[in-house]
Amino acid sequence: MKAVGYRVAGPVSADDCLVDLELPPPRPGPRDLRVAVKAIAVNPADVQIRARISPPHGEVRILGFDAAGLVDAVGSDVTLFKPGDEVFYAGAMDRPGTNSELHLVDERVVGHKPKTLSFGEAAALPLTSIAAWELLFERLAIPYGVKTQAGALLVINGAGGVGSVLTQLARRLTGLTIIATASRPETEAWCHRMGAHHVINHHHPLDRGLKEIGIGEVAYVAGLTATDKHLPAIAEAIAPQGRLALIDDPLVLDIVSLKRKSVSVHWELMFTPTLYQTPDMIRQHRLLNEVAALVDAGLLRTTLTEEGGPINALNLRRVHAQVESHRNIGKTVLSGF
Repeated sequence: MKAVGYRVAGPVSADDCLVDLELPPPRPGPRDLRVAVKAIAVNPADVQIRARISPPHGEVRILGFDAAGLVDAVGSDVTLFKPGDEVFYAGAMDRPGTNSELHLVDERVVGHKPKTLSFGEAAALPLTSIAAWELLFERLAIPYGVKTQAGALLVINGAGGVGSVLTQLARRLTGLTIIATASRPETEAWCHRMGAHHVINHHHPLDRGLKEIGIGEVAYVAGLTATDKHLPAIAEAIAPQGRLALIDDPLVLDIVSLKRKSVSVHWELMFTPTLYQTPDMIRQHRLLNEVAALVDAGLLRTTLTEEGGPINALNLRRVHAQVESHRNIGKTVLSGF
């Protein structure tokens, strides 16, 4: 089967940072689906791993998390899917990735693809939908579907992949006032399209930006990027007994400044269930099915903004470079081999 991978971590400018490969088809384990991959999306996690983490000497690493495709074969203990089913999912960090024609994934983290979306449109959603859902409804503990709830949510980096889904979920399924951050006219317009009530510039102090739009404090903060840089402003803007949830990777995060307000801090990593085989892994299957239902009901939209061409090393190198520029809006998807 065709695949794209790498043998040594390095910069995207290196010719061998991603290479085309021919590999034997994998055999499903008991709970595995083997998926014929039709489309993939590129995430910051792909870029970070490629740049920093080399596989063991002599081995190759296949990247990729988001995928949409057709179930090709199933393991002996599979009960949720059958061959021919259309699926979408975000895979696992500790298994070969989705940048391959055939891919193995545990059925408990797979959803039925939205019927109203193409494979490419669906591939843009899984990782960011899971991260946004878990951050909003589990880490921040905002009640699902309670439209009468008062308060405000600050989404730092509203035009990114997670921010785009998080803003939609919060606008459609909560009663919160959503303030997203952006820094360019096109990203500001995107945040409004996703459902933000207000947009402020994250190149300026966030607490000052909130005051300029008449919001004195926020009950919830979603730190999607540069949380350490924004922490002083967050400490000023967050309400007493507020909640901060973050997905980024600061080298140091000194949260002592949040103690006086009894602010709780929560980490979100959507790969935790697969990394530790937690008993509640199947929640991600149910979550993705709910996302698909919301999409098919017209309540959520795909965040695909660019078609990157077929899945090959050349196109993936180009998209990795785009992601590294930090100027992407939504998600870039590649389709077919």
